[in-house]
This record gives sequence, structure tokens and C-alpha cells, in this order.
Amino acid sequence: MLGFVNLFKPAGPSSTQFGARLRKIYRDPAGKLAVGHLGTLDPQAAGVLPVALGKATRLLPLIADRRKGYVCTLVLGRATATADGGGETIAERHVPGDIDARLGQALPAFIGAVTQVPPMYSAVMSGGQRLYDLARAGKTVERAARTITVYALRVLGREDDVVRLRIACSEGTYVRTLCEDIALACGTVGHMGALLRDASGPFVLSESRMLEEVERDPDGALVPPERVIPFPTVVLDGRLATDFRAGRLVALAQPPPDKHVFVRDSARALVGVGETVGALLAPRKVFL
Repeated sequence: MLGFVNLFKPAGPSSTQFGARLRKIYRDPAGKLAVGHLGTLDPQAAGVLPVALGKATRLLPLIADRRKGYVCTLVLGRATATADGGGETIAERHVPGDIDARLGQALPAFIGAVTQVPPMYSAVMSGGQRLYDLARAGKTVERAARTITVYALRVLGREDDVVRLRIACSEGTYVRTLCEDIALACGTVGHMGALLRDASGPFVLSESRMLEEVERDPDGALVPPERVIPFPTVVLDGRLATDFRAGRLVALAQPPPDKHVFVRDSARALVGVGETVGALLAPRKVFL
């Protein structure tokens, strides 16, 4: 098994639960099929959930495009313990009457390099424990600030105290924290309401599939690595493919233009990823 699935995850189930369902769909009753994510989603979030299956998990570090795209709602006037709609209210504050003007003035400061402190209800490790486990035990610890990048941020609309936002950002961005910080910059408090991820690297919402669609056509849902990672492909015949599989350098008649290439054998089976070294091809990842 080697490929990716662009899943649509509805709000409710966890990303881990979807991985378990994929193991059953791709007939792995023993639960040994490797499953990897290009960024998980919190249970309450919906949207694009890219999943690598089998040997494709080894290709995840090679995916250069890690940008994320989100549409969310910012609920003004009420802050919660979890920074989303599922937490208990910890503060309430009047929403200014000129909130539209304040949003227009505040948003530009959140575009570009932005410093965030991870929320307590997150999977970040602290002293060998997940922050959300500490938070559930009623504990709060110091968290180191992180720098993330917001590429684009705009208001899609507002209805009363609920603002719809579109966000393009780097990997590791906490949208909940961004919502809280925007509300504070506008002179009030707030929390994230609904969250939809419409892009995760090269995976986009319009191409995602519901789990039921994957169940009906597992092979059709499997995305080959070449559609995810833009490496050229080199085909090796006979002894050259054998040498590559054995981890030996292979001489190429014509070096490819890119540093990294996918390598297929004469049967067009994907055997690995090679790195060009002059006129030679060095095995970097080999799929036996």
C-alpha cells in the first residue's frame, strides 16, 4: 500500500478515528497499516484531512507545501476556557458598536509573522504531558511563544456578534488563539465558533472525499505520490532497478533537471525516491 487519501472530516469524530476506519477499508484487520497525517484536525473542526497510507507515510517529510486554509467564525463578546464553543464561559465583555471599523483597523497587524502562545487545550507537550491533559486536571503552565505566518486574513461577513473569517496561514497556527487575539485587539473578548479547513498543502476541499465515497471506491480514492509531490519520475530497467533497491548508486545516461526524483521500475512500480549527485542517482528512500 502506497498512496494518499484526501478525506473530508465532518465535525465530531477525531482524526485518529478516521485513520482506524481507513485501515478497515483498505483491508488491514490486524491494524498494522501505517497511517500518517499532514496535519490533524480537532474533533469539532471539519474539512480537509490528508492521510498517507502505508509506505507513503515516509514521503510526508518531502511535502514542501505546508500552508493551511481555513474559514471560521469568530464569536465576539464571550471568552471560553478552551477558546472555542465547547468550553465554559470565563469572561464576557461588551462588543463595541463600531466593531466593523475596529476589525478593519486590527486585521492588518495579524498578517505576516505573528507570535502566538499555544492554548492550554492543545496537543503541545510540556514536561512529558500533553497540555490538554494538564488543562483537564485544572493546571496551567507557562508556554513558549511561537512565530507563525498569516499569509492572508479577511472578513467574509458579520451577523450580529458573529464574524466570518478566511485565513491562509502556516503550519502550526492555532486559529482559536488567532480569534482570541483579534477580539482583544478590537476591544472585546471572543472565541472561535465553527472551523472549516479548505486546504492543507496540496490537498484542497473541492477534491476531498467523504468516508462513504472512499468505502465505495477505495482504489479510486487513492492519490499517487506524483500528484502530491512535484518530483519528476525516472524509470530504471533491469539491473539498474535492482541496484537502486539494494541501496547502490546508479549511473544515469541523462541526469534529471531536479535534485529529487521518484524512481519506478520497468513494471512502473514505485521503488523509491532518488537524489541526483552529478550523473549518479543515490537512493534516499527505498520501498521494498
